[in-house]
Amino acid sequence: MASGPAGKPLKVAIVHDWLIGGGAERVVQELHNMFPDAPIYTSYATKEWQQRLDGKVVTGWLQHFGALRKFLAVFRVWWFSHLDFTGYDLVISSTGNGEAKDIRVPKGTTHICYCHTPTHYYWRQYNQYLQRPGFGGFDPLARIGLRLLVGPLRRRDYRAAQKPDYFIANSTHIQNDIKQYYGRDSVVIHPPIDISRFTVMSNDRRSGFVTVGRQAPAKRTDVIVEACSRLGVPLTVVGGGPEHSRLQKLAGESVIFAPPASDADVADYMGLANAFLFASMDDFGITPVEALACGTPVIAYKAGGALDYVIPGKTGEFFTEQTAQSLAKALKAFNLDAYDPAAIRDHAEKFAPEVFRRKLTQLINEALKR
Repeated sequence: MASGPAGKPLKVAIVHDWLIGGGAERVVQELHNMFPDAPIYTSYATKEWQQRLDGKVVTGWLQHFGALRKFLAVFRVWWFSHLDFTGYDLVISSTGNGEAKDIRVPKGTTHICYCHTPTHYYWRQYNQYLQRPGFGGFDPLARIGLRLLVGPLRRRDYRAAQKPDYFIANSTHIQNDIKQYYGRDSVVIHPPIDISRFTVMSNDRRSGFVTVGRQAPAKRTDVIVEACSRLGVPLTVVGGGPEHSRLQKLAGESVIFAPPASDADVADYMGLANAFLFASMDDFGITPVEALACGTPVIAYKAGGALDYVIPGKTGEFFTEQTAQSLAKALKAFNLDAYDPAAIRDHAEKFAPEVFRRKLTQLINEALKR
């Protein structure tokens, strides 16, 4: 890693929208592993994340607003934009649907933004948030406010996206969105995934299909349940969420529901399945890559982050429409014997933490030299 001015140790700060759990927090965790002395500025953090990050988390008055923080975008903008980074050589912001990229850094300080997505409800998924009740947890009042304010919110978000010196995208899908909505170039560095905790199972131990994750409208687990019910093929649905009751009503006799499970149990579910089913259009999608780490092929909707890790005939297959009919067609054509679990695992290794660290270190060194 390059050093700071006059050969002094590099002084780094990390900024993140909020720390409550999810894929984006894994990036923050890895940044903390790389820069253990760096403070982590965020609008809100659970006690668990404050402990996991060794007391390096710095929050402000927004920490005291609890669940209301989701509706305080204007105040988050103010808070992030007034943070003081005097004396820092490098600031890394990690942002998705929040405002962490809106920070100001002094002249001579490099700002690198790791972007999980341009804000969903301003840009690509604006219509879905307005039209589908429960999409993203938006209530009717919030949707009315979004409709009235989306113009100035988009302009503010666009201006904020011009502040970082460099952009990193978590997938080629998000790289395209950053270019489309923000007019910025970016490099792709996939999020770090702990591949080492998964064991490859042989094909002769596998049976049925599995899907894992939060059962929310945007995840389209209904497509998976309907397709497997129509065909009468075994499916295990692991997880819970607001869609759970509706999914149970849609399910046929071949579908089994399992409650949210431990990491070890999830690894077993994925490792013993013929394939992992994924119907969401995710910005990246960590769980499918974890399935690949088990040597399990992934059958995914052909969109979003899945385009970066599903290789037809090698690591899985695509279905082209987000419908039960399209997925059912892919399931009928699926042949487990065509896949080599060891080769699938080898592909998953490309998403390991050490790859993330190597690529990010290279980018940081190049940026600091400039």
